[in-house]
Amino acid sequence: MELLHNLVLGFSVLLHPSNLFACFLGVLIGTLVGVLPGLGPAAAISLLLPTTYKLSPLTGIIMLAGIYYGAMYGGSTTSILVNIPGESASVVTCLDGYQMARQGRAGPALGIAAFGSFIAGTFSIVALMLVAPPLARMALKFGPPEYFSLMLLGLMILSYLSTGSMVKAWMMAALGLFIGTIGQDRMVGTLRFTYQLDVLADGVGLVPVVMGLFGITEVLVNIEQSVTRQIFKTHLSHLLPSRQDWARSILPILRGSALGFLLGILPGGGAIISSFASYAVEKKFSRTPQKFGTGMIEGVAGPESANNAATGGAFVPLLTMGIPSNAIMALLLGALLVQGVKPGPFFVKEYPDLFWGVISSMYVGNGMLLVLNLPLIGLWVKILKLPYPLLFPLIVLFCLIGVFSLNNTAADIYVMGFFGFLGYLMKKFEYDGAPLVLALVLSPMIEDAFRQSLLMADGSFLIFFSRPVSLVLMGVAVLIMASSLLPWLKRRPAEGLEE
Repeated sequence: MELLHNLVLGFSVLLHPSNLFACFLGVLIGTLVGVLPGLGPAAAISLLLPTTYKLSPLTGIIMLAGIYYGAMYGGSTTSILVNIPGESASVVTCLDGYQMARQGRAGPALGIAAFGSFIAGTFSIVALMLVAPPLARMALKFGPPEYFSLMLLGLMILSYLSTGSMVKAWMMAALGLFIGTIGQDRMVGTLRFTYQLDVLADGVGLVPVVMGLFGITEVLVNIEQSVTRQIFKTHLSHLLPSRQDWARSILPILRGSALGFLLGILPGGGAIISSFASYAVEKKFSRTPQKFGTGMIEGVAGPESANNAATGGAFVPLLTMGIPSNAIMALLLGALLVQGVKPGPFFVKEYPDLFWGVISSMYVGNGMLLVLNLPLIGLWVKILKLPYPLLFPLIVLFCLIGVFSLNNTAADIYVMGFFGFLGYLMKKFEYDGAPLVLALVLSPMIEDAFRQSLLMADGSFLIFFSRPVSLVLMGVAVLIMASSLLPWLKRRPAEGLEE
């Protein structure tokens, strides 16, 4: 009965015209972002982050969340028709989706991707609605030591699962933690690492950093890449999958939904790992695994369901414990913190209209996406032909306007330019930006939890190992660190013997 009452509350808040429009705008922009190769939800959310500061917290988070799960929908269109993933989570869809298009079955491929995404998205929302409140009640027992250990574990998992070298991921996380300490000390009030520069006195803002890392960097990287876009010409009729297609797809959709939601909850899990894991699972369950990659509809249904379910799972740790599980959730956390809203164990109780309003918007947003995607596929195909020389200057212009509008100061533009160039170098030398962004957002909270814990224990570090929950979380973090160092330690004796 309480659940029904909460849903009524959520829909009553959502039905305000501004919130409904924000939901529609979010999913529309998200789909467009997913369709256009070279962009992604992180870049789009970074571009639109400044606009949400003028909106109410609920309206802003509804729009940003819509962009996130909308991009998961749109990415499948490009993967199936062009064989270029519009969004990184749709990489796996290229394998069988494009082959289906070449066989004249683009319609069923796009149809099952849309329906699978809708089913998985709805499943993840129901699961979020059921899991989040009890998890928040459990998290109420957490103190500063548990929070510090949990956030440290989140950074370790994200670094472990990030692309490229583990050492490079740790370096990025350390850099993010350092950048987060620049400015006034939160407890004492003294200035730190400002080097007598007034621009650094208030710290380094999240918006200039992310717009540089995801907006400017993407433009610089894509300018020097010549991507040949050959859109596969096919009739987009018969979008509704046949009974046989449904019979082959329903179990992959259900498995992908459950797997995606569970992996989405884990720090560093997210849509990319979920889609790859789902593809591997479907290959295991298939009686003809050798046919995967030749146009199997299961290879589209499973991964597309998994990456959409992962978006719902990612909201669980953010809304119940205030811990972002990936870089995009870190951006959403930053948007809430700027509005004076701090997600955590008290979030459901203190902001019920915000929590249930976001959940209700996901229900409506999923329905909007299903209605939008299938009829507008012809339009998305035309947008795919938009020349990049026209697109990229517009992105840079939006970045400049967005950053300058925050504080009306050119200093933020310089910060954005610096991180844009830094992000470009990071891409060149294969450094992942996700650990840096997550560490930057978590840095103040990690520092506060660490210092509060030491005050509680009169300066003793044993407090992190004397409390059971903190001890378990610390133990898992140490195990992850040790497992990543083992291959390096094994190589050292071998190299010594060769010498």
